[in-house]
Amino acid sequence: MSSFEMIQAAAQRLHGHARVTPFLGSPFLDDIAGRRVLVKAECLQHTGSFKFRGGWAAISALTQAERARGVLAYSSGNHAQGVAAAAKAHGVAAVILMPADAPSLKIENTRALGAEVVLYDRAGGEDRSAIGQALAQERGLTLIKPYDEPEVIAGQGSVGLEIAAQAEEEGVTQADVLVCCGGGGLTSGVALALEATAPDLKVRPIEPQGFDDVTRSLHSGDIQSNAEISGSICDAILTPAPGVLTFPILQRLCGPGIVVTEEEALRAMAMAFLRLKIVIEPGGAVALAAALFHPDEIKGEAVIAVATGGNVDAELFRQAISRYA
Repeated sequence: MSSFEMIQAAAQRLHGHARVTPFLGSPFLDDIAGRRVLVKAECLQHTGSFKFRGGWAAISALTQAERARGVLAYSSGNHAQGVAAAAKAHGVAAVILMPADAPSLKIENTRALGAEVVLYDRAGGEDRSAIGQALAQERGLTLIKPYDEPEVIAGQGSVGLEIAAQAEEEGVTQADVLVCCGGGGLTSGVALALEATAPDLKVRPIEPQGFDDVTRSLHSGDIQSNAEISGSICDAILTPAPGVLTFPILQRLCGPGIVVTEEEALRAMAMAFLRLKIVIEPGGAVALAAALFHPDEIKGEAVIAVATGGNVDAELFRQAISRYA
């Protein structure tokens, strides 16, 4: 199980390798939200998302023998790129299992980072966990899961350490921290970090409509699954259900989830580009969408939204800008 001490250790290993991403704000966004909005721009992280942190934390914690055998990860794209980049930097061979319907940009980027990409049929119901376990066993690879992995959670928790320090610099002592949420690795890691460093910053998981398993799970008290595992433009945060490791942390530390529509995510993408000059993908925009378009579900005079990824297809980005700019 991940802990604050693991997050601190992961942050030390990440020092000098991961970027300290900025807090960004705009009076135009404040006016829309009716409160101060601070955006933690993890879309500016190496490989375009926070996933680099978890990939580096996990690979840097491996033994020499494990590194020599290589690693395997499964991902629709951002974890894939994060692990591939970290593996390349450590001289470790990486095999990445990706859905065939993942954005072509993410597949191409993962291959360009030196990883072997193996595709599977997500839409047809193939089980990535079963395929991944079989591949890992067959080749002797160490599996690095995208969120239900203690060192990955610890690496993502370094975002929370930065949020605590940056919020203090900005004079923000109480706020909801909105986190784009799939399986809960980032959300739980940030929640653990803030519990120890800034307990009045309350984490809220944010999900796209139709894929709100975490929100429903928190409401019911039991892990709930999504009826579908694909079919949303927010591909970066589509998971079957909360993680076995992440859900207890989310249940203990997080406030209620917020669910946004795809249209709201696209509008948030356009607002981020126009007002903050950053590019974020739909799954990475849902936290900002919640901050801007769900003000009644948020408390306090300030809100912190984590923009988790910027690996967006060019045509989809053009669509967002043409419709909402």
